[in-house]
Amino acid sequence: MDKMRAARLVETGKMVLEETPLFEPEAGQVVVKNLMAAICGSDLHQVFFDTFNINYPAEPGWPGHEGVGEVVESNDPGLEPGDKVLTVPGYGYQRCFADYQTLPAHWCLKLPDYDGPVEDLLMAQQFGTTIFALRRGNMDFVGKTVAVLGQGSAGQFFAWQAKHMGAENVVVADLSQARLAQSHVFGADVAVEGDDAGIAVREAVMDVSNGKGADIVIEAVGRKETIEHSIDIARNLGHVVFFGLPDTSEAVPFTYAKFFMKQLRMYSVVGAQAEEDLSSFHKALDWISRRQIDVTQMVSHRLDLEEIERAMVLAHERDEDALKVALTFP
Repeated sequence: MDKMRAARLVETGKMVLEETPLFEPEAGQVVVKNLMAAICGSDLHQVFFDTFNINYPAEPGWPGHEGVGEVVESNDPGLEPGDKVLTVPGYGYQRCFADYQTLPAHWCLKLPDYDGPVEDLLMAQQFGTTIFALRRGNMDFVGKTVAVLGQGSAGQFFAWQAKHMGAENVVVADLSQARLAQSHVFGADVAVEGDDAGIAVREAVMDVSNGKGADIVIEAVGRKETIEHSIDIARNLGHVVFFGLPDTSEAVPFTYAKFFMKQLRMYSVVGAQAEEDLSSFHKALDWISRRQIDVTQMVSHRLDLEEIERAMVLAHERDEDALKVALTFP
């Protein structure tokens, strides 16, 4: 077990499959044989947008960070070979797009008892990041109007939480009809197809809020257009949460006067893996394993690691009604 297949980003938008050496585990680390990995929206930003000053070729398996697998080697007393785990690797260890990943044991959560497919539990990684994001804001959702821009897996998890925590109206927007068609499963009351001008989502929000705007807006896209839309549709004294990874390192202008006069409370959030006890990920696993939330229809496409480039394009361009795209391993 000294070699493995690993996807490698060799230039912007181009991933290839290579045979590479395994990363040897250090003290406190484990080697996990991947069973399945999922493609996150942030992966797409890092692969298709030259935003993060990447040194090509990138590390083998990067930037994958949503995985489930089996521990095959352990240098940590808390995990043993044979343990099935959800991996939530943080910075420097995001290498799920490979047959094996080596990472600190701290970022491995033992899978609970569950009689469904392992891909359901894989969804706990993305779900956990959204739980973490809303915990930081400590916002009251009861009776509120909530707008979620973007209906990838993160956006759908945000919509579910908003409804779960008592929101009266949940308005969601996306460019994908397939995602919008599924959004009602995750709590959306109104689903609208987005547009660059933000007209459709603004009309929907104003309609359900009697012209006041959304109490809470969650931006789960990362585009300059949706950032501006978020400020536009928020009500006075409202909250805006920026979760979407930026698709550019350039300055993104917004209407400061509108933000100022509305007295908005805004924050961005990233780095759920830095949560000391990873309780947000544990909560996500618990809710899924007890079927408090139905994620059984979230994964729409399952491709072998050999098809990494097609999988990335599929997730990025949302062809073939792609929702969540997952990679499988033999």
